[in-house]
Amino acid sequence: MKLRLTGMTAGLAIGTTAAVVVACGLGTYVYSLHHFQALLETARTTALAQSEMIRAALEHQMMENDRSLIGQMIQNFGKERNVNAVALLDREGRARYTSVSLEPGNDLTLGSPTCQSCHQYPPDQRANSRVIETRGGTILRTVIPIHNKEQCHQCHDPNHKINGILIVDVNAGQIRAEMNRDLRWMAAGSGALMLLLIAAIGGVVRFFVMRRLQRFETTARLIAAGDLDRRVPADGSDTVAWLAREFNSMADSMSGLLGEVHEERERLERVINSIDDGIVVLDTERKVIAANDAFLRRAGHVRETILGSSCRHVSPGLCGSNDCPTLVCLSTGDRQVRICERRTDPGQVFWEEVHSSPIYGPSGRIVQVVEVWRDISQRRAAEAQLAESHRLASLGMLASGFSHELNTPLATALTSVEGILRASRSDEPPDPERIIENARIAREQLLRCGGITQHFLQLASGKPSPTDIVDLESTLAAVARLLAPTARDLAVALEVESIAAGTRVRVNDAELQHVLLNLALNATQACKAGGRVRLGAVGNDPVHIRITDDGCGIAPDDQKRIFEPFVGLRRGGTGLGLFLSLNFVRRWGGDITVKSAPGAGSTFEVTLPAADTGGARPEGNP
Repeated sequence: MKLRLTGMTAGLAIGTTAAVVVACGLGTYVYSLHHFQALLETARTTALAQSEMIRAALEHQMMENDRSLIGQMIQNFGKERNVNAVALLDREGRARYTSVSLEPGNDLTLGSPTCQSCHQYPPDQRANSRVIETRGGTILRTVIPIHNKEQCHQCHDPNHKINGILIVDVNAGQIRAEMNRDLRWMAAGSGALMLLLIAAIGGVVRFFVMRRLQRFETTARLIAAGDLDRRVPADGSDTVAWLAREFNSMADSMSGLLGEVHEERERLERVINSIDDGIVVLDTERKVIAANDAFLRRAGHVRETILGSSCRHVSPGLCGSNDCPTLVCLSTGDRQVRICERRTDPGQVFWEEVHSSPIYGPSGRIVQVVEVWRDISQRRAAEAQLAESHRLASLGMLASGFSHELNTPLATALTSVEGILRASRSDEPPDPERIIENARIAREQLLRCGGITQHFLQLASGKPSPTDIVDLESTLAAVARLLAPTARDLAVALEVESIAAGTRVRVNDAELQHVLLNLALNATQACKAGGRVRLGAVGNDPVHIRITDDGCGIAPDDQKRIFEPFVGLRRGGTGLGLFLSLNFVRRWGGDITVKSAPGAGSTFEVTLPAADTGGARPEGNP
């Protein structure tokens, strides 16, 4: 396995090298100090032994009182190896014999710097030898006192304890040079040993640590690439083996979680793809992120080509809505619903109900939009058929009322015509005024029949007409006239309350009459014989049209469902009247509400915005 240079390996190599270098350097430094002290101590011992020998020889010559031999001995001792100088001082510090000539100003008096290096300390802290720095270099000075013995009293005052001092200066620089030479050899050996130690540590770390740690990296990379069964060898009982077992345990947990996530994802994809509604996820730039099979069938593309493409280029005929619900959803953050016309290449037309819902990110901003496309072509066709069926059913129920309404003016006109005929056949002279009166009555009733016929034809045509300003007083009166025969047959009193003059709304007159007639007919059929139905309107803006009865009432649970299609409380009904009436009213910006209780009657209230005529309201019907 090839070792790659990473941050960890580089740091480990640098740290190990630095630790070894510091340890070897510190050991070398401590050893050099100890070695120098050992060499210095050896030199001091040697110098002290030599000085004692010189002192003994000088004392012997002093006994012989041979001063020329003393000077010769001083000269000879000064020529010994590593000995810089030998001097014999009297008790006053004056040099009597020296092996070298003293430099000017460098005498051996007590005030000189060389003497003060020892005499600055108390007598009990002075050593026989000391290293001294001089202008000529570093020396090891050994001071040996020459005591005033009994044999010396012939020449020296017995009251003095010391007759003089023997000074031997040994070259300490040579000792330092030897120490430096040994140090260089030791440094070279330590460096070689350090390199061997670093190499050994590197090999051990690589074999026992890095090689095993690289298994973690390789295993992690393979797991990330999809090999979820790969694991790290966990042989042994050391820390790395324990770490490998923990890593494998974590990998087992992660593999299990990934497997569950993969299964959940596949299950979710199967569920989404089994939905007939088209589902597509768009980003903020309206690019397709995900789509189910139903949407792909609508777009006519495969998944690989549609992902990442803009929804505007997916299929030109997919959405015919100029008001894009996704753009509105992205700008407002509200859920949008649109009815779109989708055209296919063969020329087929489908109607889609598009729901756009925002998806918010952790920051609270919209990051995606989900569109749900539902094909409502069959529903729209069924609604149109149901509306037509209900309209025909309503016209069938009103046929009897229409016949009663039409028979009344026809009977009056027939009576007037028969009166004119009798007058023309009578032998008596005709009364012109009476004939004119009968003709006028017949004409008015025939015109009334024509108006009733035109109104019924408008209801029966089912064609939507544009909205106009409608006077509610005339509309309520027309509804009451149409419903009066049915109310008389059921023995139900029908009342139209007086409303404020000029109360108008902007609707389609025929459709509004259809809505009010449906509500009033339901109220009449809910009453028993002797019941009462009232029609009225209050308010200025909005206008509240109320149809109130004292019939059987509606249960609370049924009040929540009566506006749904195919939910009817009357036997034989279609269950579409209230559903279609609510659609008509909401198309005009209004609503229908109900207040009822079982046995206490019901009140249906149609709320419509008042018409804005922009000036004086016209009189009569629009």
